[in-house]
Amino acid sequence: MAFNFIRAAAAGAAMALCGTGGALAAVNLPALKIDKTQTTVSGLSSGGFMAVQLHVAYSATFAKGAGVVAGGPFYCAEGSVVNATGRCMASPAGIPTSTLVSTTNTWASQGVIDPVANLQNSKVYLFSGTLDSVVKTGAMDALRTYYNSFVPTANVVYKKDIAAEHAMVTDDYGNACSTKGAPYISDCNFDLAGAMLQHLYGTLNARNNATLPTGNYIEFNQSEFISNHGMATTGWAYVPQACQAGGSATCKLHVVLHGCKQNVNDVQQQYVRNTGYNRWADTNNIVMLYPQTSTAATNSCWDWWGYDSANYSKKSGPQMAAIKAMVDRVSSGTGGTTPPDPVALPAPTGVSTSGATASSMAIGWAAVTGAASYNVYRNANKVNALPVTATSYTDTGLAASTTYSWTVRAADANGAEGATSAAASGTTLAGSGGGSTCTTASNYAHTTAGRAYVYGGYTFALGSNQSMGLWNIFVNTTLKQTSPNYYVIGTCP
Repeated sequence: MAFNFIRAAAAGAAMALCGTGGALAAVNLPALKIDKTQTTVSGLSSGGFMAVQLHVAYSATFAKGAGVVAGGPFYCAEGSVVNATGRCMASPAGIPTSTLVSTTNTWASQGVIDPVANLQNSKVYLFSGTLDSVVKTGAMDALRTYYNSFVPTANVVYKKDIAAEHAMVTDDYGNACSTKGAPYISDCNFDLAGAMLQHLYGTLNARNNATLPTGNYIEFNQSEFISNHGMATTGWAYVPQACQAGGSATCKLHVVLHGCKQNVNDVQQQYVRNTGYNRWADTNNIVMLYPQTSTAATNSCWDWWGYDSANYSKKSGPQMAAIKAMVDRVSSGTGGTTPPDPVALPAPTGVSTSGATASSMAIGWAAVTGAASYNVYRNANKVNALPVTATSYTDTGLAASTTYSWTVRAADANGAEGATSAAASGTTLAGSGGGSTCTTASNYAHTTAGRAYVYGGYTFALGSNQSMGLWNIFVNTTLKQTSPNYYVIGTCP
């Protein structure tokens, strides 16, 4: 599914992504009465890799366990799309499992991920189809070996005896079991969601095979928790009636992560509604949270190789932190009453520019009471990849002799942004180089500055349309402006 599109991208093919979302207006994600010791996560394909990342990096939160379908070990790609599309999918014999275990232990000792001791009582359910031609079974074998260093063998179930292609498996919905194709849900006469949840939680009540109440599906405002970074403005949740705000039940929480080309824009609500999770959730008081990528993400994939952030697999990874914030929000209720929407923070004041160079500008502002961080916008485009915790930010990768306008928004601990500040303008200094202006910056910075554009997860120089590689914050390119709105890859004398 998902990953043959990554292979195409790695070869330089750009793809246009399209689709439609939900029809109802999104609401703020509710705060519900959740037993925080009963929080688990699962995912398919890129969502499987992401589920492992969340389980390991946030093991204090997901200590109960994880389910992985067609994924691989933590930090398998080590920040490389070549590793991602090669050893982590097609040639898993090259996965350096012992190195990845060592990295996990090192990062835990540094505090960039949670202590690995949290994994000692986890339950893990692994699934690989014998016909999976995208993420080979060997990658899941490596994942089992990886987990053997942290999770008791008796706590791991590994099912790999069904002739399934690359898909989420059900017992009554989707393509034929041997088919590889959208929506990447296949009827293999096996209730994978049910098997997974029963392993993670123990004996459950029988699932509800009747039509589930429409009102239990919630489209929520995902932009409260993150802007851009390959994530959609809304996500989805299934909340059983007993778990809804005002109910007395204490519920469990399970986070479900779709694969590449499987978000609501790509397959509508099929992954949210037809993968089998909700039928078990409805009779067992389990809230299902379905975060969503956007079509700005490379092939709608979750970031498990670094297309968005070099910290993609750490707690500080933007997508990781956003999902954790969603979990914290939905788990923060006490029952009995409907919590009020968060109070919007005021706009920062005193926004100013200073310290201009030919390619950078410092922006400063006054602190906002109650703010946990800030986001900086240049010409209405967000420029900081991670939240800014100080009251200043240096914007780089700018064009010489150019006037820009900046605004700032404060954000609370959940990432919800407040009002936009008044704009502050500044002009960069003149550059050198005989009339040609050269700028070296990340591909992300080039696009926000208007020197390049994004197509299919790849970056292209404005005017010349030269390919600059993956669109992210750590691939750097030097662009030379040779005429108005025309840039080429190169250097200035």
